[in-house]
This record gives sequence, structure tokens and C-alpha cells, in this order.
Amino acid sequence: MSRIRVILARELTQDEIQTRVHELGPWFHNLSLRGIQTAPEHFLGDYPSTKWQSFQEAIPKDLTGMTVLDVGCNGGFYSIQMKLRGAKRVLGIDHDSDYLNQAKFAAEVLGLDISFDLLSVYEVAELRESFDVVLFLGVFYHLRHPLLALDLLRRYATKDWFIFQSMLRGSRTVPRIEENYPFSEKSVFDKPGFPKMHFIENSYSQDPTNWWIPNRACAEALLRSAGFRLESQPEAEVFICRCDEGAHLHPLPKVLA
Repeated sequence: MSRIRVILARELTQDEIQTRVHELGPWFHNLSLRGIQTAPEHFLGDYPSTKWQSFQEAIPKDLTGMTVLDVGCNGGFYSIQMKLRGAKRVLGIDHDSDYLNQAKFAAEVLGLDISFDLLSVYEVAELRESFDVVLFLGVFYHLRHPLLALDLLRRYATKDWFIFQSMLRGSRTVPRIEENYPFSEKSVFDKPGFPKMHFIENSYSQDPTNWWIPNRACAEALLRSAGFRLESQPEAEVFICRCDEGAHLHPLPKVLA
């Protein structure tokens, strides 16, 4: 586990920032670093700022004294937002060192004390720390084992708030699901709103790491199954959750327990 801690460095000139942004590219997060944009040609526009604006009011504005884990932090946009809200400690983790170098540089330019670790979601138990707020944004559908990731985050990393975002495809309806169905029941699986995950064998949107894409009912069911309580859905793909202390946490594979 490689740990990178950001501390305030000397103030860089705009030319130095522009040069370093180019060297660290390409960027997926479009950040504004003292007037220099990191991904001005992003195919989703000013992303993820536009996404953040749609659900930022659902997260506590004052995080003073709280700890935050940003899973799959990428270029650091959400880690930065959490620190700007006063979080005592923010840790961003990602399995991609290029993204971590971007996030480190962004925090340095902005003068923010943020830590970054080279770590995958499957390794969160190694942190030996749980956090008041866990962000799991735009990661789920890139995983080969997404439910395992949710189970690990619930068991080892999350004290209270869990902010989840995933690409969703298929029906947006959430039908009433019975506790059990007889073996002879087959038609329920053909209903558009029944919880389903779509498996992408090759590639989707020119991205071979898009593996599993749930519909809305499936996303909600997965979160409940992992031990989270859904509080609100401020945006079509974003679910604000908290730990359900009464939930049954399913056993993990012995190799990971």
C-alpha cells in the first residue's frame, strides 16, 4: 500500500499549472485549478461538477470533525469537495496511480491537506479504519465483483453515511417484490422492473471495464442486501444511504474474511 499525503507547497504560476496538467493527462475529472481546467473537452461537459450539483444538498454541508473515504477517487474532485466542507480527514483511494498523481497535484495546487492511497476497493480491510462518510461514486459498474465490494465497504469501512452512484440501465420502476417465490414461478423474471444487472461481456461506451450495470430496483436491492438503509435518491443515479445497524451482514469468502 503506497501512501501519498498532500501538504501545502509553494504557490505555482498558471503556466506551471498548465504544463503539469498537460503532463498528467488525460484527465477524467474536469477540475478548475486556479483558472486552469483539467478536462475542458470532456464528453460529459463540466464533469463531475454538473453531477455534483444535482446531489450536493443531500450531503451534510458541515463535515467538521468527520472522516471521509473516497473510493475510486480518480482525479480527486469529490475528495476536494469533502475537504472544503470541513472534514477532519479525507482519504482518497484508487487502484490507478495516474489518477492518484492527478488528485495529489490538484490538492497541492488548492492547498488542501488530503491523503491518497494506492488501494483497490477489495483491499479496504487493510486500512483498519472506518469512516463517517464513504463515497462510492462511479465505481460499481467497473467491478468484476460488485456485490463483494459493497459487502467489504459495509463491514470494514463505513461507520454511518454511504453515498452511492452507479450508471443505471433498464427500467426505472421499482415494483413490489415478494419475500419468496415458488420454483414454478417464472414470469416475474420477465417483468421490466424486477431487479436485474446487465452483464457486459466485451465493451460498452468504448470502455471494456464496464462490467455490470443494474437497473434501479437492482441497485436498491443490492444496497439493502449489503446492510445499508436508503435515505433518499436526490438524483437518478445517486442513492444516499446510512448503515442499517439491524441488518444481517452476509459472511464473506473465507479468503477475504
